[in-house]
Amino acid sequence: MPGPLQGFTVVEACQMVAGPLAGTLLADLGAEVIKVETPKGGDRMRYLGPRVGGIGAMWAGVNRGKRSVVLDLQHPEGGAIFRDLVGRADVFVQNFRPGVVQRLGIDEPTLRTAHPDLVYVSVSGFGDTGPYIDQKSYDYVVQALSGMAALQGAAGDPQLIRTIVVDKVTAHTAAQAVLAAIVARLRGHGGQHVQVSMIDAALAFLWPDGMMQHTLLDTDRVTPGPHMADGYLVRPTLDGHLALMATSNTQFPALCAALGTDWLDDPRFATLEAREANAAALSDLIGAEVARHGSAELVATLHAHDVPCAAVNPLERVHLDPQVQHNGTIVEHERPWLGRVREARPPVHYAATPTSLGRHAPKLDEHTDEVLAELGRTPEQIADLRVRGVVGARG
Repeated sequence: MPGPLQGFTVVEACQMVAGPLAGTLLADLGAEVIKVETPKGGDRMRYLGPRVGGIGAMWAGVNRGKRSVVLDLQHPEGGAIFRDLVGRADVFVQNFRPGVVQRLGIDEPTLRTAHPDLVYVSVSGFGDTGPYIDQKSYDYVVQALSGMAALQGAAGDPQLIRTIVVDKVTAHTAAQAVLAAIVARLRGHGGQHVQVSMIDAALAFLWPDGMMQHTLLDTDRVTPGPHMADGYLVRPTLDGHLALMATSNTQFPALCAALGTDWLDDPRFATLEAREANAAALSDLIGAEVARHGSAELVATLHAHDVPCAAVNPLERVHLDPQVQHNGTIVEHERPWLGRVREARPPVHYAATPTSLGRHAPKLDEHTDEVLAELGRTPEQIADLRVRGVVGARG
């Protein structure tokens, strides 16, 4: 596929989201990505949520741009084919639980011996050592452990973020790490082992703003201030909801002018410091005023005074937002197996190496014969491997 990674090959042996999405991000950049799946059902995320023909909507978004190869890695010949495949790759990404790659003979030291330039990527929940390595790790588990759930609850009960944010930020972190490792290899440093854990990625992502109250440790020298998240509110209007924050010295006077209030004359709100000290009272006043207006009318008034805000788009109307449509962010087109779909294109524009959505998310076992032929297996050999259960899906 076109893109800045065109000519690079990635072998991905991952399930769920964090590892597979990292593979898709690399495919979006033009890499050839070959997904290795297990004979009995493949990646179990295939069947989650709304689906057509054994391909779920979320799985399709997490695994587009790849080819699917089914190998029994516990079979000696399956392992040999896999090592042959990795031998032609630049990057291998895996998210097996600790100890599995060693049992399969595809651990980093073993593959490194034959392929010194390989970028070997291990994606895990908690790393490969420590008190949690035997526990299963899912997005919601790491949200709970990392402080994300506590932050969403503020003074009330903790809440999970209603999207798999940890899985996705781990995937983006892994893809970024792969690019850096490829650059290092091109500069003569050879291949290397890249390790990314969900808990580490979650904390690095959360920390700058989410943990701002827990960063400065010399408390006797710290001037206190409100948490940025305290102002992250969605306020009801007469006919919808509005996101609005405007307490700075430039935005607050504009907000007062737009709403026709005399809050600037109130000593509780006359300065930024005063507004921070009385943030709760000010928030209540803003909420009461916003509730008196319709969303479209209020947004127009606020924008006329250069106050940043937005009405909340219902999920079914996000693709109709004028800026989204202008940018061409959401694409509607036909996909094999799935029919007509709506999905987001890769978000970055490259002037010299443009990217595209690439191939469809594969059916289980869709490309096994094709890839085996590229590895030099004859049709007769492939048929024999299938009969013996070395390759190919089985019930």
